[in-house]
Amino acid sequence: MSTYILGIDVGTTSVKAVLLETGSRSVAASHALTTTSDIIDNSGIKAKEQHTGQIIDTLNRCIGLLPGDKLQHVSSIGLSGQMHGVLFWKGKGGCDWSNRGFFTAGDTSQLITWQDGRCSSHFLSSLPKPDSHLSVATGFGCATIFWYMRHRPEFLEDFTVAGTIQDYVVSMLCGLDGCVMTPQNAASWGFFNTSSNQWNIDILKGASFPLHLLPQCVPSGGLAGQTCSDWHGIPAGTPVGAALGDFQCSVYSCMSARTDAVLNISTSAQLTFAMPADFKPPASPQPASSISYFPYFEDSYLAVAASLNGGNVLATFVEMLTAWMKELGAELSDSCLYEKLIHCALNQETSDLRVSPTILGERHNPLCLGHVTNISPTNLSLGHLTRALCRGVLDNITSMMPAECLQQAGVCRIVGSGSAIARNEVLRQEVEKAFPQPVVYGQNADSAVGVAMVLCDLH
Repeated sequence: MSTYILGIDVGTTSVKAVLLETGSRSVAASHALTTTSDIIDNSGIKAKEQHTGQIIDTLNRCIGLLPGDKLQHVSSIGLSGQMHGVLFWKGKGGCDWSNRGFFTAGDTSQLITWQDGRCSSHFLSSLPKPDSHLSVATGFGCATIFWYMRHRPEFLEDFTVAGTIQDYVVSMLCGLDGCVMTPQNAASWGFFNTSSNQWNIDILKGASFPLHLLPQCVPSGGLAGQTCSDWHGIPAGTPVGAALGDFQCSVYSCMSARTDAVLNISTSAQLTFAMPADFKPPASPQPASSISYFPYFEDSYLAVAASLNGGNVLATFVEMLTAWMKELGAELSDSCLYEKLIHCALNQETSDLRVSPTILGERHNPLCLGHVTNISPTNLSLGHLTRALCRGVLDNITSMMPAECLQQAGVCRIVGSGSAIARNEVLRQEVEKAFPQPVVYGQNADSAVGVAMVLCDLH
């Protein structure tokens, strides 16, 4: 009888679930659904939040679409998800299991995501300096908690636990009163030292930070507990892994050699390679550096150029055109428009138009916003603009981690992954032009597959 590992990724725009057959490590079934959970911000504080209940409803629908006969033979469950963000809940009332067979969201806050912009540069400069090699940026869990402490302290009084969205799901599945978190997600919150794998307790305590909201740290790849109830036909008592970072799991699914670099373009974009086994990160943050060092597995690190501007820039471009067309009295769906733009750009093989697509700034340079240059009467077509925009996304990420950096690291091959690369042939063409190394595309390269592979390898 075959057994399966269920891998789940709770992403910024979608929930994905895969069943990995434990013997062959092949994908036996998979499903993905868009969450459409964004909350429109009318506050003026650059908030970026999502409906927790809607995300969990999407998760339930996604798991419910997998084959029931296979779910009964799931031997373990792994979760990854969008890093940096924070969700608050009440220890005993975080969810509702009264539906029998699955849980729904209970006493929780909205999810404040990694794209949240409420922590200005001025606000961040007022925070204590972390004992960590990673800087703290807006959208990071600890920075968001500091913001609530100073601007809406009464909001925090309603909750006893905090974590990322994927940590929340693990806690609910296991019936935990608190939250456990791996170094991958803890590092993404800030104020966490990856050398000691401990929170900056003394620094945070000195700043009156609510320490009870800090999750308990457990190793990346370790277990959080067991399912406290039957879940979509998966038996109670099934082991559940502590939640991992979506970025690390995506890399795990497609980096087959240490000489690979992985370029992932989904909502955002990352270019990464593995550091040598004996690498130790610098003692303090380097806020002006475009390269960070993210904890991976077994005390190893990835060198990462993590751009805020990826597929979301293309989506914003499509939304802008859709809105303009509506104002002009013409309507076309986003998906239909996206296909037409790709078609136009495929017919326009090059463009002298230059688009710098950093509409969200970058963490190492938050004030450097997007711009378009070299505009002439001959390059104003949609083909030119779409081609230049795709090239701009690549130019930006490769400026953050230049070719010489990859060559010095011994990178021999680029592995392309992520939803934006998968659905956009123009972007793939620009990827192949951007690197001197050969480019391949990851088979099943995504976080849900990666987290299932981690459980398969480590347990």
